[in-house]
Amino acid sequence: MSSGLWGYEGAEGYAAGTDLTGYRVEATDGHIGKVDKHTVDVDSASIVVDTGPWIFGREVLLPAGTITRVDAAEETVWINRTKDEIKNSPEYVKEQHTDDLDYRNRLAGYYGSGTAH
Repeated sequence: MSSGLWGYEGAEGYAAGTDLTGYRVEATDGHIGKVDKHTVDVDSASIVVDTGPWIFGREVLLPAGTITRVDAAEETVWINRTKDEIKNSPEYVKEQHTDDLDYRNRLAGYYGSGTAH
């Protein structure tokens, strides 16, 4: 697994191989949506969150390093960002996120540290 912003190492309770799809996602100040997709790719682990009606059905990509805790029994993921930080994040473009280093580097800059590889 990768480390830092693009890895799950800091996520208490995360077990390798766990499928986070469908898990509830909680920001530091409340519920933001559900995990639509997650990846465990080396140096690019992340989750895609469907925010539903909260921000007009927008999807956001969150680097795995923003996850602080995973509770498999409750099917909940906690992230270390506020709702406003999520709302104001760089726009998620489904067709580009895996191959677009510019986009990933913008995310890395926005969420704190690390650059995409």
